[in-house]
This record gives sequence, structure tokens and C-alpha cells, in this order.
Amino acid sequence: MFKTIVTPRFGDIDGLKHANNIAIAIWFEQARNPIFRLFTPDLDLSYENWKLIMARTEYDYVGEMFYGADVDVITYVSRIGNSSFTVTQEAWQNGKIGAIGRSTIVHYDFINKRSVPIPDDIRKELEEHLQKESSSCN
Repeated sequence: MFKTIVTPRFGDIDGLKHANNIAIAIWFEQARNPIFRLFTPDLDLSYENWKLIMARTEYDYVGEMFYGADVDVITYVSRIGNSSFTVTQEAWQNGKIGAIGRSTIVHYDFINKRSVPIPDDIRKELEEHLQKESSSCN
């Protein structure tokens, strides 16, 4: 499990004084970097070095989040397949969950344009962060 602390910016807040849905998706993207580093430690985005492709994202907005207090984004792996895995993320503010996100990420060969099996050494690292979704996510 990884924890990233995000400080909501003024521009992340909508007219109803809530964190905007798009801002939450951006916070989750930022908090996935430790997972990305398992595959590409320096986060080199060059065509021949990047090894992941996002196949699906979904978000459940389950509570309110506001400007003025940090948000804890908890990131963990909830499923590992042959060439893909699911990352689950939770955004918490002031002890209350505000959003849950799930991303299906595929280990991908961009040159040959196909998915490839997750290497055993990286699979072991992913397994270190494998956990069931918390009851607050269901």
C-alpha cells in the first residue's frame, strides 16, 4: 500500500465548494506513480521504455471533499492477472472517505502493440501491495 498526501488547490474546487471530479482523477493519477515506478523506475516516458497502458478507470464519488484540508490517497493492488492488474485508490479527508477509484493497467509492448505477461520479479513486488478492497469501498 502507498499513501500520497495531496493538498487541494483553489482551482480544484467547483462552484459548490467541493473537490471537482476531474481534480480527484488527477490526484489518483499522481498517486499511481509508485506503481508505475515498479515497471519504469525513472518514469521515462519514451516509447521504447514505457511499459504500461491504462485500459479502464472508474470512480465512485461517495463523500464530499473540500478546500483547506489535505487529502490522503491510499493506493494498493486489488487484482493481479497474467498481463494486467487492478489498482484501487481511496481518497480520505478528515477521516472520511470521499472517493474510490479503480484502474485496470496492462503490461504492454508498444513496439509490437500487444500485452505481455508481467515479469515474475515485478509480480512479486505487486503482490507486496496486494489487498482486498476495504469495506468502505464496497
